[in-house]
Amino acid sequence: MGQLIVQQFVSADGFAADADNEFTVFRGEVMPSDEIDNETLARLETVDAIVLGANTYRMFADYWPRPASRDEILAPRINELPKIVFSRRLESAPWGDFDPAMVISENATEAIERLKEDLDGDLIVWGSLTLTEELFEADLVDIVRLVIVPSVLGAGRSVFPPTFAGTRLRVLRTGTFDDGLVAIEYGIDRDDS
Repeated sequence: MGQLIVQQFVSADGFAADADNEFTVFRGEVMPSDEIDNETLARLETVDAIVLGANTYRMFADYWPRPASRDEILAPRINELPKIVFSRRLESAPWGDFDPAMVISENATEAIERLKEDLDGDLIVWGSLTLTEELFEADLVDIVRLVIVPSVLGAGRSVFPPTFAGTRLRVLRTGTFDDGLVAIEYGIDRDDS
């Protein structure tokens, strides 16, 4: 049985999207380095599939399967991994010259529960804040990996839904990188009593 990993880039003040719900933490000169990309690549060794919402799928499909990503360390692994897109509107999800992503229009929490049972490896969700909010609320997220970007947005959207307030997290791993990024991986503490 695999685990569900949510990985998000966040600003130093804790936002994964700005006040307009746009992903802007990389505006300016800060971009992920080869160092963090290599670390992410190592994490992807346990992953069986990438899970995306429709908007993040569009962003990814406009970059990763295209020639612009050719020199990216992560491109081969991202392009070869199966991708699952949750959308009620998309009928297909092409991925350049690679296998298309599977589109699931049914209830995301039920589908993720089945996938976690069926897959030996992990599932990773990048971006997709509306989808991840639903998965947090359904208590399906096992690991949260935050990559903190040294920029401040001032306001915006959190990685965690308001209903997640008070949830205890335990630090599994931390790392700092030459480009100023900091990665913190948390496990979700569940009350088993």
